Amino acid sequence: MSIWERLVGQADTVQLLQRAVADAQDVPAGPGMTHAWLFTGPPGAGRSTAALLLAAGLECAAGGCGDCANCKDVMRDLHDDVVRFEPQQLQITRDEAANLIKLASRKPVRGRWSVIIVEDADRLNEVSGNMLLKSIEEPTPHTIWLLCAPSVEDVLPTIRSRCRVQVLRTPSWRDVAQLLQHDGIERSMAAHAARAAQGHVGRARALATDEASRRHRHEILRIPLQLNDLPACFAVAADITSAATEDANRATALLDDRERSDLLQAYGEGATGVTRAKIERLARGAIKELEARQKSRRTRAVRDRLDRSLVDLLSFYRDVLMLQLDTGMDLINEELRPQVAQVAGASTPTRTRVRMDAIERARGRFESNASPQLVLEALAVELARA
Repeated sequence: MSIWERLVGQADTVQLLQRAVADAQDVPAGPGMTHAWLFTGPPGAGRSTAALLLAAGLECAAGGCGDCANCKDVMRDLHDDVVRFEPQQLQITRDEAANLIKLASRKPVRGRWSVIIVEDADRLNEVSGNMLLKSIEEPTPHTIWLLCAPSVEDVLPTIRSRCRVQVLRTPSWRDVAQLLQHDGIERSMAAHAARAAQGHVGRARALATDEASRRHRHEILRIPLQLNDLPACFAVAADITSAATEDANRATALLDDRERSDLLQAYGEGATGVTRAKIERLARGAIKELEARQKSRRTRAVRDRLDRSLVDLLSFYRDVLMLQLDTGMDLINEELRPQVAQVAGASTPTRTRVRMDAIERARGRFESNASPQLVLEALAVELARA
């Protein structure tokens, strides 16, 4: 399988990237290739996949065969010349930007190019963005920057003006289902997961392979039938917050422990004659800084999971609206058609739009410092009253 088949529903982008890889073979590189790219598009469209494929194509002697060691290592995040940075905090910090600049200055070990992939480049702030600016604008001759963000407007103007922008679109659920089937997932499950994920490839793969993900989504989709009174609204909000927090804590716990262990070892833990009390005293400042970063990462993880829950909830009301307007369009949640029909019959299209708008506003509030619990309580009450 060629690596380019991994980018589903993006034929124009695939052609553009293949041309860039071909032009990159020339010295100097042809016009199809440039030193800085910005991939944008809705969640699940394949921004990071596009960046990885371009990196693999640049490192592969055949331009992205999918079978060589370079292609496989890039796709597994194991290639010496490809750095993939995924921010774990709400913003990309000064120290993280400094480290990226240092990595970008290295000469490639295995090939011609050193590639820096920055996920969620919208998390660059004025300080970290300005630090990266010169390196992105005038990189060393062997360095390529690949940035990913939801939209052009989300990225600092000074950064985006230095990049070639490629916009990706949400792939159809049929394209995603076909990819899942190619990966060995049974046809009906692939179709169900792809439809439920609304074109989000990573989400579709999780739903197809993880029973816990499917169970959690099912619980979210039961919410419209549970909002009968004020206590029920508060209970639903508490349940969603609790589930997201527990999931985020599980996902970050191992990394937190490993980071703390590595830090203490750097300060001498395990060395002869050095007590644990002395190490923790020496490392007090570093431990405090580490715990602050880990807290920020957990906060981001919780909010990401809450947003995913609201996207699922939004899909339910979208289906309600489709039935109310008698559009004849496929339902995202076809397996819940009776429940969707029940809510549709008890409401109006106008009230459904009010509910959908309320969910979108709640998603936006997760990006502020508002308490997720309070945001969800207010949303649940608004959904019930509408």
